[in-house]
Amino acid sequence: MPTLFSGGCACGAIRYECSAEPVFSANCHCRDCQRASGSAFASALLVPKTAFSLVQGIPKYHRVTADNGNTIERGFCPACGSPLFVNMFAYPILVGIQAASLDDPSWHQPAMDCWTASAQPWDHMYPTLPKFERRVTEEQLKELLTSRG
Repeated sequence: MPTLFSGGCACGAIRYECSAEPVFSANCHCRDCQRASGSAFASALLVPKTAFSLVQGIPKYHRVTADNGNTIERGFCPACGSPLFVNMFAYPILVGIQAASLDDPSWHQPAMDCWTASAQPWDHMYPTLPKFERRVTEEQLKELLTSRG
């Protein structure tokens, strides 16, 4: 499969490639994402696991229970600490990639803001993105994906 995009950590110890377009992308404002990103939100894209490949290094994972009760694992570089991946047990066929870890993050276009109920008052969200106070339901996600064309 040809590589569509690639990325890695800040020190170069971990590299990955992906051969598929993201299924969807979001800016998540939950407290867990705030802590993991060290900022107001985490911007991530979800891709099929079958199109994702780790080509160098071995990330370390930290398992947490998210605000919605689902178990997730956050992958990061054990050498430099860069946040890289999110494995969501509720969506085992997808892997989340932190947008900041992309070699060229300029093409990333978040499709929504979720968990806005936890957003910090100093965070000024992009006004045209759909907003969800908590997690996005499967029905809402299907509607968003359909409206994208």
